[in-house]
Amino acid sequence: MVAPQDLAGIAWRRRLALRATDRAVHRATGLTPLSVSTDRIGLTAIRAAGILAALAACGRSVERDGTGCVAEVYPAASLWCWGLPHRRYKGADKRSLRAELLDGLGRAAPWLDVGDVQEVCLASDDALDALIAAFAARAVTLGAATRPSAEEAEPARREGWIALPTCPLEALADGPIPGWGALTRG
Repeated sequence: MVAPQDLAGIAWRRRLALRATDRAVHRATGLTPLSVSTDRIGLTAIRAAGILAALAACGRSVERDGTGCVAEVYPAASLWCWGLPHRRYKGADKRSLRAELLDGLGRAAPWLDVGDVQEVCLASDDALDALIAAFAARAVTLGAATRPSAEEAEPARREGWIALPTCPLEALADGPIPGWGALTRG
């Protein structure tokens, strides 16, 4: 198979490997998400497709552009948006860097009390990513995250959309969550 002349080379490969949302995250943050088609994250994408199918079978709205009951987030890019260290905390030998990142989260969000979860986050970068993803999902719920532009809307409905937080981490503490009411510090 021969690539079309206008798409040959690196630009052609990027269009095959990266979704419109991946390219938008790169433009906004300089970070490139793992490709769901060409990287290790493919298995995770398959599992996510199964979860979305199960939710849809229960009648839940699972629009891929983030307008339904689920949102796609990228922990490293969320940290970048919040001005926190977003690299080099992965790996079994990076506990001290995860400790520094948790301290930074605490300074950025004084209301944050990770309690018993702190030790799990120190031991596992996956657990820390899950905590960060929860904060990013809260930003989505509050309407404080990026949405696809008019030009990106169709690809986002088809391919998915990574929501980047558009508010400071501290702003996630209080306020109403649509369908849940107000949360307050307690």
